[in-house]
Parts: sequence; C-alpha cells; structure tokens
Amino acid sequence: MGLKTYIVEDNATIRDNLMATLEELAGIDAVGTAETENESKAWLLANAQQWDLAIVDLFLKQGSGLGVLEACRNRQPHQKVIVLSNYATADIRKRCAQLGVDAVFDKSNEIDALIDYCIEQCRSINAGQPQP
Repeated sequence: MGLKTYIVEDNATIRDNLMATLEELAGIDAVGTAETENESKAWLLANAQQWDLAIVDLFLKQGSGLGVLEACRNRQPHQKVIVLSNYATADIRKRCAQLGVDAVFDKSNEIDALIDYCIEQCRSINAGQPQP
C-alpha cells in the first residue's frame, strides 16, 4: 500500500515530475494536488482521513504554503506535513517548525533526502497495517 500523499505545488512541471519520481522510487500514492492555498486547505480539511503525507511548497498561485501549514496543525498523529521549497533558509525552517512541520527539504539539493523520508514514512505506515 502506498503512502497517500497530497501535493501542493503551483508549477505543473515540478508537480508532475515530483509525483512520478516519488511514485516510482518512494512508494507514494498521489491522492490529489493543488496550486493554491484555498484549494489545498479545503481539500485537506474535507478529506482529513484520506491522506498520510502532505508535501507543501511555500509560494503558490494564490496565498501561501504557510497558510496550508497552519490549516494542518490539528492533523492526526500519523499524518506528516513537509515543506519542499527553493527557499529553505534557516528562518523559513524555523517558521515551519513553529507551525508543526515534520520536515523541510530544499528543492535544489535535498530531493534524495525527500525520497528517503517518503520511503521511511511508507514503511512506517505499512508496518501498522495487517499483512495480506
């Protein structure tokens, strides 16, 4: 079973490549995507039991990923929220930690770490599932 993942990214090329890479290498199952803060928040809240991982970019077509992160603060303990951004500065990492983010990855040089993180989360989720 794949890690049910919701991706918030406004660049279609990055989003599509990220989905394909993570589905192939990390075992995720993309359950949805969004390009805006409002669309993201609405889906994540309306489908609160339908996702295990949310990957959020900070700069969106409308609004900000920070608003999405704020909306995810009361998620279930098994649900993880991570940031994937070109602006993973120390200040951004600190602000994300304040918002309860589980991890922050830089798009330019931490994709391998993101893949490893997703693989580990997939293993963790599947360890709690009954085996066929």
